[in-house]
Amino acid sequence: MDPLEDVLALVGATSHVSTAMAAGGRWAIRFAPPAGVKFNAVRHGSCLLRVDGVPDPVGLAEGDCFLLTRPLGFTLASDPDTLPEPARPIFTAAVDGVARAGTGNDVFLIGGAFSFTERARDLLLDGLPPVIHVPAATPEAATVGWAIEEIDTELRTAPLGGTLVAEHLALVMLIRILRLHLAQGGGTGWLAGLADPVLASALRAMHARPAHPWTVAELARVAAVSRSTLAARFKEVVGQGPLEYLTGWRIELAAGRIRRSDDTMSSIARAVGYGSESALSVAFKRTTGLSPRAYRSRVAPAG
Repeated sequence: MDPLEDVLALVGATSHVSTAMAAGGRWAIRFAPPAGVKFNAVRHGSCLLRVDGVPDPVGLAEGDCFLLTRPLGFTLASDPDTLPEPARPIFTAAVDGVARAGTGNDVFLIGGAFSFTERARDLLLDGLPPVIHVPAATPEAATVGWAIEEIDTELRTAPLGGTLVAEHLALVMLIRILRLHLAQGGGTGWLAGLADPVLASALRAMHARPAHPWTVAELARVAAVSRSTLAARFKEVVGQGPLEYLTGWRIELAAGRIRRSDDTMSSIARAVGYGSESALSVAFKRTTGLSPRAYRSRVAPAG
């Protein structure tokens, strides 16, 4: 697995495709802050997106889509001057899976949301801007467009298992949007490191073998640069040194195993690169503020 796959697996990304929306004339809909990551795609027509705290509105044209990565309220509208209506009553009154606003069918959108575990904000979402806009006019958007087209087909034709297929396709779309964003130099922290030609190979090596006793010198050889170059570049782009990053990733892996399994602490320690339970405990508490056993008690299901 590469780092992006690792993180998406660790944060448990799941998708939900929501009610579609048709609108026409003058209209505006106000949406409450979503609990997860919201996405919408414009199948035909155009509209305006305004997001709380984001200074400039985003014009959405046919084939465009966007990800809202923060719990921020937002408005979709035909124009900037129409007074918005709340979304909930409009979507509650949806017929045949389509909510309607205004008059006519000038614009049609499909959308949904992605849900993650509690660590997603720190591991993934904080490295992204509040809004990622993917214009259909960009050549790279073709890969995203394919997923949107397939989602739309599954929802319109409603074959057996269509909703499940659409939700899996939405995850494909998420990965492709993240790839596109990284290819364009977006992201901060480890996400920015993935797009950096010097750091990407070192990050992949650490994720491929997290239990290996990596040194800066060995990672520098993997990256084909000097130790000083790798250390400085890591600090500049990722915001921490390579071994600091490795420690943090090992603790995330350990925490994931604690949440998802009944493995002993000693076996978890060995799996993530610590020679003993006590060594893991020291690193875990220094990073999270809790011992591994206290963390297991905290995340254990009630009852």
